Amino acid sequence: MKRSMQLSLRAGERIYINGAVLRVDRKVAIELLNDATFLMENHVLQIEDATTPLKRLYFVLQTMLMDPATAQETLKLFRQLFDLVPCSYSQAPEAPFLETLEKVRGLAEEGRPFEAMRVLRGLYCDELPLLDEHEREAEAPLLRKQAG
Repeated sequence: MKRSMQLSLRAGERIYINGAVLRVDRKVAIELLNDATFLMENHVLQIEDATTPLKRLYFVLQTMLMDPATAQETLKLFRQLFDLVPCSYSQAPEAPFLETLEKVRGLAEEGRPFEAMRVLRGLYCDELPLLDEHEREAEAPLLRKQAG
């Protein structure tokens, strides 16, 4: 890390740093002075919300960040799930979607799960038309909640 990183947390909010879970009891600002792998609570996906192929990939990447000791084993699971994504949709994804997905794979393979998760979040809206009608209906309230 070339410079420090400033993080602001609200009372009761959690942050995951290098596999440890911290919860603050009041509003605080934290300065990370060296390299650390962290995940803010608002980017944590619960297992019950991993309802689409991309969200399942996201959940696996998140697990790599939250439990670094098992990251290599989790990467194997990521690879298996990744290979299933293109055939998981009711219609074939277009080239730009697949190219961005390949970028996600590259980031994961390079040991950069946080960046891969960021790219995946950007694909959520593009994934919606690929889902079947039932899946789309189930996702709509979640997307409105995230946007709102």
